[in-house]
Amino acid sequence: CRGDRFVLCFTPTQGDMTICIGVDGGGSGCRGVLADASGRVLARAEAGPANIAFDPDTAHANLRRLFEALTAQIGGADPAQISAVLGLAGANVPQAAARLSGHLAFARHRIVSDALTTTFGALRGSDGIVAAMGTGSVLGMVRHGQFAQYGGRGFVLGDEGSGAVLGRALLARALRAADGFDPMTPLLRAVLDEFGGAEGVIAFGICATPAEFARFAPRLLASDDPAAHFLFDTAAQQIAAMIDHLQGADALPVVFLGGLGPAYAAHLRGRWNIRPAQGTALDGALLLAQALWEKDSA
Repeated sequence: CRGDRFVLCFTPTQGDMTICIGVDGGGSGCRGVLADASGRVLARAEAGPANIAFDPDTAHANLRRLFEALTAQIGGADPAQISAVLGLAGANVPQAAARLSGHLAFARHRIVSDALTTTFGALRGSDGIVAAMGTGSVLGMVRHGQFAQYGGRGFVLGDEGSGAVLGRALLARALRAADGFDPMTPLLRAVLDEFGGAEGVIAFGICATPAEFARFAPRLLASDDPAAHFLFDTAAQQIAAMIDHLQGADALPVVFLGGLGPAYAAHLRGRWNIRPAQGTALDGALLLAQALWEKDSA
């Protein structure tokens, strides 16, 4: 093992076998799949959060664990034979992607936005719009075969409709209700009581991560509370307006993904041609890793 470069500790036991690795990483965790060049899956693994812009040190440590877990399942792998595509939250920040790239010892690799791998996997080459709604959120669109990403600018500046933003909105509305600016409801009272009052909510919000805020989002989906309906309706209207704008004069199919995807798809049913995904972000990353190997070996 040399320095902190990944995968150099593994004993090569696969000979000249080409290995393709696809990774899907976000604010709540990362998943990886390892396959041979034909696409035959040999290993799968999971690790913790991997947002390389928000928390690069944690992301790097979790990616290291992921790669170790994947290659251990096949008895080791030679980095010179690995083609990898990592679809990661935060990869749209060039400095974050460049920093991680310097740690990778793979012969061929690309670090791309998780929006690209998600869209590629969901549409499998066809035109359409993908709304990935999880801890964060991002929209990916393929029109006439060309990919474009919208949103996905992080918890502070964007991620509309995401779990983190919904959770933050719930806590913010609880504080407004405590001040008398919004009606107090049972849900908002329960949130305030959980933290021991407004001061506890404020203390939590000062240092809470997106994933910690996102843990409150399921309460909105499961509740008939008026505040829950208002907050989710508002978020759904915002996402709908964004998708309407991207549609333009076309009638592109729409795919909702992520932990909150089914809730948005149900809420907005009938508005567009909403269809299920043709594959996952991990499928997209692996397909891109195979394409990277084929391009490099051509």
